[in-house]
Formats: sequence, C-alpha cells, structure tokens
Amino acid sequence: MLHRHPFLSLVTLAYLGFLGWVTLTPASSAPTSSDLVTRVLARLQRYDELSWLTYDRAEFLANIALFVPVGLFLLLLFGSRWWWVAAVGAFALTSAIESLQHSIPGRVPDDRDLLANTLGALIGIVVGLILTWPASRRRAAARRARVPEPTGLHR
Repeated sequence: MLHRHPFLSLVTLAYLGFLGWVTLTPASSAPTSSDLVTRVLARLQRYDELSWLTYDRAEFLANIALFVPVGLFLLLLFGSRWWWVAAVGAFALTSAIESLQHSIPGRVPDDRDLLANTLGALIGIVVGLILTWPASRRRAAARRARVPEPTGLHR
C-alpha cells in the first residue's frame, strides 16, 4: 500500500502528524486552546442566525471536519473495495487518541469526540467513494471483459 502510493502515503502521514499535534499535546499548549477561538465564536454569536453556535457545538463540528481527511486518505490508500477497512482504521485511530488522552495533562477523553471523529471519517469515506466511483466502475468493467466465459457442454 505505501509503496504503491508513496505521495499519498507521505501526505497521509503528514496529516496524521498534524492530527497528533492537535489532539495529543497537553491542553495548556494545544493549538485549540487559543483565546482566538473564543473571540471568533463570540463575534459569530452576535448574528441571530449563528446564535446556536456554542463552544461545544463548534468543537463537535471541528472534530468532524478534522477527521474528514482521515477517512478520505484511508479510503484512497486501501481502495474503494476495502472501504470498511478504512472505516475500522479510522475508528481504531480515534479510539487510540481518546485512550491516550487519559495520560495527557489537561486533556479529557470524551465519547462525543469518538462519535464526531468517526462521523467525520465516515463522511470522508463517502466523499472518497463518490469521487472514485467512475474509475471503480471502469476497472470493474475491464475486469469483467478480461474474464473468459466458462466452457462446457450445454445440452
């Protein structure tokens, strides 16, 4: 898998490194603990249409968005026929992150994060399946054209 897609593998590993930095650094130095996030949310909540956007909801949506590329990258690495392996891998990754957060100062593992991360990865997988569907159909048609018909006595 890694040798067949070296550039995609490199991009995936770089994104996973970024993901580790965001999710596994101590809370005091985490990039998500910025005062900027609070100020942006306060500014957005001034609009009536966005008054529903609380910090918890924004965090949930951010967790979904953060894992969409994970699902997409894993699908592209494993292939569309093995989409379920990408889904299991994404769930295992987010489970590992939530488990590791137990031992990181200031981090609190949360079942909602597990749900949001997995949902984001599944969205990425669906997007990947939609984008690769035409190529998958062409490959399947080519495979069917190469398979000879079985010969035998027909009476």
